[in-house]
Amino acid sequence: MRHPALAMLLFLASLPLSASQIDPLPPSPHSKQVHLRHVLVIAQTKGFEHDSVSAAMNAIYDMGKESGLWDTVMRTDTELLTKKDLGRNAKNLDSFDVLVFASTTGELEMTDDQKRDMISFIKEDGKGFVGIHAALDTNYTWPEYGDMIGGWFDQHPWGTFNAPIINEAPDFPAVRHFPREFVKYDEIYQAKSWSRDKVNVLLSLDASRMDFSNNPRIHRTDRDFAVAWCKMYGKGRVFYSTLGHTEESWQDPDIRRMYFEAIKWAMGLTDGSTASHPRPRP
Repeated sequence: MRHPALAMLLFLASLPLSASQIDPLPPSPHSKQVHLRHVLVIAQTKGFEHDSVSAAMNAIYDMGKESGLWDTVMRTDTELLTKKDLGRNAKNLDSFDVLVFASTTGELEMTDDQKRDMISFIKEDGKGFVGIHAALDTNYTWPEYGDMIGGWFDQHPWGTFNAPIINEAPDFPAVRHFPREFVKYDEIYQAKSWSRDKVNVLLSLDASRMDFSNNPRIHRTDRDFAVAWCKMYGKGRVFYSTLGHTEESWQDPDIRRMYFEAIKWAMGLTDGSTASHPRPRP
């Protein structure tokens, strides 16, 4: 007679994994030893407030908990963006491995010392940064921020639409689950003070399937609209994507997987090139 506990284990093992269940182990054979990491999510908005901010923060919290890879501290202020001892057993930047800006907007409330500490956290300490959607619409008067993330927001010429996207880096952990060409309903930002030569473009709009006529908000004459990229900033790893504008996008397993893998990569748990490459020919 089969033991009841064994029968239950066999039954559970036969069930298919849901889209929300995430493999806690990095797929790379060269992955570092895994121990619990710490993620700080900042969602201060001093400009436009996205309805998807709460969904993004919740998704990052859930992905860390479900995978067992990280715990998450979520804040809508910038108090913890410092290396100063805050007392009261409070955490500061030294307590974290990755900093995530979840659709922050406008000029964040940060002192010059805080700005220096945040840049040092990434550039000198080798910690990670992940920017979600409106993180590009942030800190226009802080040159080092634009240099770190790769540029700034300069309109979204098509609003929210079915965006035709090309996967330019199918070997990179955060986008390897996407097909070569696909469509996502989202808001795609146009970037200024941005150059393909300074980042590794992972996803981009398929210009051959776009209508560029009679749209005064299109400012890029090269018609090069990156959807996601990665780069090094000193010793630190930086990832950004414009995807994640809508609340519904955070229920999309593809988008969740992209940011899950992006955070893992920013932590140094997986490997992925940051070398720039030419724009693919149509």
